[in-house]
Amino acid sequence: MSAALTADLESLAERLRASTVAVRLGRGGAGSGVIWSSDGAIVTNAHVASRPWAEVVLADGRRCEARVERRDAGRDLALLRVAASGLPAASVRDPAELRVGEVVVALGHPFGVPNALSMGIVHAPLGTGERRFVQADLRLAPGNSGGPLADAAGRVVGINSMVAGGLALAVPADDVQRFLGALPEPERLGVLLAAARLRDGGDALVIVAIEPGGRAEAAGLRIGDVLRTRDAARLRFASALEVLRGGATVTVPIPAQRGAGRAA
Repeated sequence: MSAALTADLESLAERLRASTVAVRLGRGGAGSGVIWSSDGAIVTNAHVASRPWAEVVLADGRRCEARVERRDAGRDLALLRVAASGLPAASVRDPAELRVGEVVVALGHPFGVPNALSMGIVHAPLGTGERRFVQADLRLAPGNSGGPLADAAGRVVGINSMVAGGLALAVPADDVQRFLGALPEPERLGVLLAAARLRDGGDALVIVAIEPGGRAEAAGLRIGDVLRTRDAARLRFASALEVLRGGATVTVPIPAQRGAGRAA
């Protein structure tokens, strides 16, 4: 590895360390967290912050009692609050800008090892199925949960959540912003759905009604279209849907503009 690349990685790790904390419950190290704003707001996973209180260890060694202010188990996110100000908040990037093959890094405290950095590439920027994750081909271990997934400039694109199929899965930064109220939730699709089982045994949802004037109608979705998913709540995040229509698979772009839908 060249000296220049080594220096760049060291600088990147140092920037991330400043805004990454250890989150501890009881005697053991539970995971990691990211300083989201300088006024003491820290984001981690809901499965890390499983109790009303936690201990947070800052990069400078300070230990702070943190109150769990909010949890969303569905998104696997939790907001911790510490009585501190002037903290080094992370820089954030819209994960929709990521491209497959882009270099990303994760920082955390795996197996109790402080500030460990791992590097890999983006495998898939964002999913639109049952769970919406940034997928990266890099190594995560117990203790990385709740820590940052960041691009080569040190901008956080997600909160590391789990490993599946050998890939690191991170909750996208825009989902974090919605969880915190900094971004509005997207409007619902505007369809009424019924559960179905496909011939191959897979679960699906069938459109049985479409709300007039909603996003689904604007997209050209039809009654009888079959969606290969079980999670209706996540459909509103999709920029396009793969639907089964008349025995064929059709890709339907979904408009981003706000609509008046109230169903899924």
